[in-house]
Amino acid sequence: MSVAQRVVVTLSDDIDGGEAAETVAFGLDGKSYEIDLNPANAKKLRKALAPYLAAGRKQTNASKRGKARGSYQHTSLDPDPAAVRAWAQSHKMDVPARGRIPKRVYEAFREAS
Repeated sequence: MSVAQRVVVTLSDDIDGGEAAETVAFGLDGKSYEIDLNPANAKKLRKALAPYLAAGRKQTNASKRGKARGSYQHTSLDPDPAAVRAWAQSHKMDVPARGRIPKRVYEAFREAS
């Protein structure tokens, strides 16, 4: 007999701890970041960055490729980190609330799928 499992992921705002509505991706100094925010905090971030975005230049695909060598590239084939984190927590695995998820957790998630 097969047992179905449903994983529900709830995002927490990384600034105030409340419920988040979206994950905002941004980059600085050649590094990419993601932050989970509620609508008000997402608006504040976008407003704070607006003058810099307006004055800055968009990076072309050619220059992105040159800098991306050797760096981690997230693909749609990788499981969603929020889903992996939620699954690990529901299985009483030690996983940090934020930051990098250990490889062993991803491996256990894939084996269970």
